[in-house]
Amino acid sequence: MTERSTARAGQFGATAWTALGLVYVVWGSTYLGIRIMDRTAPPFLAAATRFLIAALLLGVFFALRRGPGSLRITRRQLASCALVGLLLLVGGNGLVVLAETEVPSGLTALLVAAVPLWVAVLRAVSGDRPRRTTVLGVLIGFAGLVVLSVPGITGSVRLGGLLLVMVAALLWSLGSFASARLPMPADPFVASGYEMLAGGIGDLLLGFARGEQHRVHLASVGLESWLALGYLVVFGSVVAFSAYAWLLQNAPLSLVSTYAYVNPVVAVALGWLVLAEPVSWPIAVGGGIVVAGVCVVVSTERRRQPEPAGAAEPAGAADPVAERVPPAEEAEDVRGSAR
Repeated sequence: MTERSTARAGQFGATAWTALGLVYVVWGSTYLGIRIMDRTAPPFLAAATRFLIAALLLGVFFALRRGPGSLRITRRQLASCALVGLLLLVGGNGLVVLAETEVPSGLTALLVAAVPLWVAVLRAVSGDRPRRTTVLGVLIGFAGLVVLSVPGITGSVRLGGLLLVMVAALLWSLGSFASARLPMPADPFVASGYEMLAGGIGDLLLGFARGEQHRVHLASVGLESWLALGYLVVFGSVVAFSAYAWLLQNAPLSLVSTYAYVNPVVAVALGWLVLAEPVSWPIAVGGGIVVAGVCVVVSTERRRQPEPAGAAEPAGAADPVAERVPPAEEAEDVRGSAR
């Protein structure tokens, strides 16, 4: 840890702990929000609504505060944001929303927690030789995924739903991996807005392609689904992301990255408390193994890369759920779940 980041750690006060608490709880609770939203809302159209509204809110806020010029980006940056937004918010988040129509929120969160493991694999395939400890963490985490697959094998949860979540986690990881290597807007909020716009449009088109507009009407969407959608827009996609972006500039990265293995624990606890989702032995044991593997990978990669010096802005952001961290190599290790 650098001298400056050590100083920041020593000054970690009430504001910083509040921001970290928001990231822990709000991002952990988004799985619960999605599960509730799915009860009566069409999955892809609901996801599209969430991200289009959030993109609009961010765009209007920065246009009024900094002027319309603050939203100006190059064509290459726009193409990069569109690609990353589609991978993260259609392939990643969109598939999670679809999967949670039949997979419990806590189990979904534990499966998605493997994102840092997939990113480590992608980095190794690209030629970035991992440490032995990282390889060990990946193997431990994937063993946990096998255990988490038991409910699908035994039939208590549809195996197709579990596989869909795993594909979503892989696509989210691919989006995280690609975003660190593409030309992105310097401002993480601007990048996030364009990514959400692209992801929202992608979810909208996919929802129409699936015929969701014919199967569900506004009158049939229950109040709890509307409230859950509002919570996801305001807290999941704006408030928590703002807290996360602030933390990246004011707190030690090694501490901020702990959300990667705190969020799934929060999600399981909330699913059990609010929706009475059962915590079976595969979920408890497999989830513990996955979180342990992620902890090993994230902590190893944190030691591998230096803490960011100064308050340089993150290079870009995906879903206001878990974003890229400077420098690029550090980003992929702490990108979060496809909430």
